[in-house]
Amino acid sequence: MTTDEIVGIFDIDNTTVTKKTRDYLSVCEKEGRVVYVSTELPKSFIVCKDKTVYISQISSATLLKRLNSKIKF
Repeated sequence: MTTDEIVGIFDIDNTTVTKKTRDYLSVCEKEGRVVYVSTELPKSFIVCKDKTVYISQISSATLLKRLNSKIKF
């Protein structure tokens, strides 16, 4: 996956409060588009242009820091 493929990086605790986000993740799960990166407690999810959703144990803040360190502005 490249950074160009990422639509968004989201914090699970903050975003799954809304029913729309829970419904979205549920539909993705049913359609087989969810990839669990780890068996540990999920902290974030990454949505890609190909509609794949990656569930990660790494916080969204950490993922954003790592992403920003790779991109030269």
